[in-house]
Amino acid sequence: MVDASYFLAIGESLVCDHNDRFLFSNAELESLNIDICFDLPNVSEGFYCVAILKNLDKSQLKRSACLREALSKTETEDEFAVLSAAAQVVTWHASFKYCPRCATELMMDEMDLAKVCPSCGHHQYPRLSPCIIVLVRNGEKCLLAHSSKFKSGRYSTLAGFIEAGESAEHAVEREVMEEVGIKVKNIEYVCSQSWPFPHSFMLGFMADYSEGEITPDGEEILSADWFSVDDLPTIPPKFTISRQLIDRFIKER
Repeated sequence: MVDASYFLAIGESLVCDHNDRFLFSNAELESLNIDICFDLPNVSEGFYCVAILKNLDKSQLKRSACLREALSKTETEDEFAVLSAAAQVVTWHASFKYCPRCATELMMDEMDLAKVCPSCGHHQYPRLSPCIIVLVRNGEKCLLAHSSKFKSGRYSTLAGFIEAGESAEHAVEREVMEEVGIKVKNIEYVCSQSWPFPHSFMLGFMADYSEGEITPDGEEILSADWFSVDDLPTIPPKFTISRQLIDRFIKER
């Protein structure tokens, strides 16, 4: 094995040692039962791999209790990116065992981070699901919403998957209308972030309110309102793209 830092996983879960350490050296892998290793995409400095374990040595390792918590403890964008990449590759490996065309068991491609069907030749790459996430501005206030998936009191920006055939900008308009019943204008791309829940690729936007009354859909969005900088509710943690958009709004004010 080359000199690299390794993430470890079993099934769909990353594992860590009993000091909550995720990265391991070559030497530390020698005593473990490794099934397969993947080189991770070049998303940060250094060389990283993820090693899939055949079994979990409970005396040495434990399943990660919460990926979100682990991500929240990362100190740099590079640390976030490589942990996100590891989590997404693990999910992909666990989810795609067989060819979606002919059901033959997939094999690892010798060159790329991909699996190939020995029967029909189909290549299966790690899945990415493009999404939009948007902060809507209305003068000195911004629109934040409480989702049915959030903890009590948590508010964030609006988000949703991009549908087949539509642009990211159209997805912004559609998702805002579907979730809270208003129209937006001046849609501006800001930044992106890989989001491993389970394999989302978030495209972040700012937009301005155009018309309409806030009307939460009652299913995905339970409540939403306009908030000023000095009266914000509980918002997402620093490592999230939603928080980056909110912080940008705060800085603009």
